[in-house]
Amino acid sequence: MPYINLQITAGATREQKAEIVREFTATLVRVLGKKPEHTHIVIQEIAEQDWGFAGKLTEEWRRGRADG
Repeated sequence: MPYINLQITAGATREQKAEIVREFTATLVRVLGKKPEHTHIVIQEIAEQDWGFAGKLTEEWRRGRADG
């Protein structure tokens, strides 16, 4: 039973999430021969204030890009 846990910053639409689930499922079917009905995909949205990289919180990093 394939299980994918995808963590992204908050803001994806329902349609975008549905497309992700379709595409990830199709990839597991095509590449690994997995059955779609056995595939589980969890999308966790993380607030930008709770996600950091490059030494900054995501919201700070994005603000810096907008200023530049």
